[in-house]
Amino acid sequence: MLKALIEIFNHTLMITGFVFVMMLVIEYVNVLSSGAWQQRLASARAGQYLFAALMGVIPGCLGAFIVVAMYSHRMLSLGAVVAAMIATSGDEAFVMLTLIPKEALLLHALLFGIGVAGGFITDVVAGRYRTFPRRKPPLAWLAPAAHPAQALQRGEISAGESCEGFEVHTFESCQCFPRGRILAQWKERSPFRSVLAVTLALFIIAAASGQVGPPQWNWIRISILLVTGVALFIVATVPDHFLEEHLWNHVARRHAPRIFPWTFGALIVTHLLTGQLHLENMIRDNHWMLLILASLVGIIPESGPHLLFVTLFAEGAVPFSILLASSIVQDGHGMLPLLAHSRREFLIIKFINLAVGFAVGVVGLTLGF
Repeated sequence: MLKALIEIFNHTLMITGFVFVMMLVIEYVNVLSSGAWQQRLASARAGQYLFAALMGVIPGCLGAFIVVAMYSHRMLSLGAVVAAMIATSGDEAFVMLTLIPKEALLLHALLFGIGVAGGFITDVVAGRYRTFPRRKPPLAWLAPAAHPAQALQRGEISAGESCEGFEVHTFESCQCFPRGRILAQWKERSPFRSVLAVTLALFIIAAASGQVGPPQWNWIRISILLVTGVALFIVATVPDHFLEEHLWNHVARRHAPRIFPWTFGALIVTHLLTGQLHLENMIRDNHWMLLILASLVGIIPESGPHLLFVTLFAEGAVPFSILLASSIVQDGHGMLPLLAHSRREFLIIKFINLAVGFAVGVVGLTLGF
């Protein structure tokens, strides 16, 4: 049992480390792009579903947060939010890309398609009871001059339209590679830069030596080293504001610490169910009960519980349809800002996602996949 715990610990460390560096890279790319490429896509009614689903399939919570913020500013429809929440898997997407990369790509392609269809059907069925919001310039709140606090002071938005319960930094104008300042930043480096740089360097050494991750050289080890190398470059070059607000406060403090305990717990539960208690046959014989359980667990607005079904699928204990149903219903932390904005709309969207996820799971189990 001790040997199994050590293996589970090392596996969890590899998953958490890789998820962490992927989060750093995606946070960097998201701020670097400043949302400019999204403007035309979100301006048309049909484009809203494509835009929202695309934001949803981006690993992590930020894409879902952007959609909720735009909805609270009356820029997107309810169906667009449904599309995003069907498509998103929250932080679990990073874990799936690490554990089951091929299946994860297929899963996210399906989530994108189901999200677009679900969002369109939601608005069609709702009809005049859920009209589209009044028009505003596409993504105006993401522009540098449109900080919510400043817009509130200028009277451009009302208090009810402000982003409640969370902060999105993508509207900032950030110089992510300050030429001529990089050496000075290291001479005056903050403890955050030192901690992140040392942590990433140690992870590179551990991965290259086989202490973390696969023991032999393969594409997984190479991918880990490449992504971690990019993350180390980002930590070494970004300005202090970006480092502290985006990488340290958002990724290192808020998200990464939650991944390790949930992953470790899910791997232990999976090991006990399939390795110690030998309940594989019982699990395989009760797929319908597992579908109900996976759908209900997905209601929890938290990244973590869904990992149990990810690890069970990775072990071959549950079919793809149950993982798909769970992924449709759950949305990580993406819905938490909407809970602050409107509890009624939070429950409506959760109910729609539950119905869609359960229906897709029923079809999948009936067809035998």
